[in-house]
Amino acid sequence: MKAGNQQTGARLRIVLAPDIAIGPGKADLLEGVGETGSIAAAGRMLGMSYKKAWGLIEALNEQFGTPLVLTSRGGSTRGGAELTDLGRKVLDQYRKMEAKTAKAIASDLIAMRKLVPRQAE
Repeated sequence: MKAGNQQTGARLRIVLAPDIAIGPGKADLLEGVGETGSIAAAGRMLGMSYKKAWGLIEALNEQFGTPLVLTSRGGSTRGGAELTDLGRKVLDQYRKMEAKTAKAIASDLIAMRKLVPRQAE
């Protein structure tokens, strides 16, 4: 997972419909849920509040019409979250598109970086 999105380069945002989009934040959150089994833990890894993380998951589940993340209530056995098959497919497809984008613009990115003045070291 790319916590904090502090890397250089392009950040891909895919707009699937007027109110449906997925970008690095949602993809990282889905990946975090897959890794940790928890919306709260995934949000913490990204420096995101539980409320924001939960809201993004609810929006994704609603927008795709079928849940990308399933949750189970807490209690003595503690709650949890897991990616559905659709959630894994969406995340995998986004990551493939992200990698293709990075490859396609790699030389242009190098050229543009050369235009940026060197920072004090």
